Amino acid sequence: MIGVMIPPSIPFIIYGVSAEVSIGKLFLAGIVPGVLFGLTFMAMSRFVVRKLPIMDVEPTPFSWAGVGSQFKESIWALIVPGIILGGIYGGVFTPTEAGAVAVVYAIICGLFIYKEISFSDLPEIFARSTLTSATILVLVVFAAAFGRLVTFEQIPGVVASTLVGLSDNPIVLLLLINGMLLIIGMFMETISAIIILTPILLPVVKQLGVDPIVFGVILTVNLAIGFCTPPLGVNIFVASQVSNVSIEKISRALIPFLCSMLVLLLAVTFIPSLSLFLTELIG
Repeated sequence: MIGVMIPPSIPFIIYGVSAEVSIGKLFLAGIVPGVLFGLTFMAMSRFVVRKLPIMDVEPTPFSWAGVGSQFKESIWALIVPGIILGGIYGGVFTPTEAGAVAVVYAIICGLFIYKEISFSDLPEIFARSTLTSATILVLVVFAAAFGRLVTFEQIPGVVASTLVGLSDNPIVLLLLINGMLLIIGMFMETISAIIILTPILLPVVKQLGVDPIVFGVILTVNLAIGFCTPPLGVNIFVASQVSNVSIEKISRALIPFLCSMLVLLLAVTFIPSLSLFLTELIG
């Protein structure tokens, strides 16, 4: 959930290409919402474990020594977003080059610092990465063609007219769009949904005065929430298989988290400064 908002975020890259907006600004726009989601999840986890009879978990005493140990262990991985954003906004390299630099850095960390991979693992890693990248590039190519077709057929105008026919209140329209995106997120993979929906909805939200950067965050957050929303969220089925916990138990435990996510989604939607604060600060 949080990973799609914190650089390097593949959904933001795909949206940036589809919407023709700055990927660097999208990376910055996702940081504050991502941190808010992370802090909220921490608070909700503490609340659920202590107050609700959903999970039988033995509490672990808090200690600054433990925090320091975990931070020391993860510091090398936490540097990656700094390398990407610092390099882009420092004028050292482009977003594409930033990805390559991050890959080299990750390989070095994996081989020599964390020692979780070996040189013999690299061919398989490169092969899987190539397959994933090729799949995304094919989707992007067809997305460009789809976007031109959508524009030629004036589909955004039809969608806008339909929504305005339901209500001329921008707040109501944004709530309707959020609801639609949440439902779509339950059924459709995030990247595919972004590629298909961006050329259709972006012109509509522009008419409502929504900044394209903000809409990128709204779109990504909606789809991520939909992906873990009962009863059809794909991530629920994956989590059930991995953890051997029933879907019903997972869904019940998710309820307080979903409520907090929906509140934060509304905040991201109607408080644009949450997304634009860093982009305006750094420029």
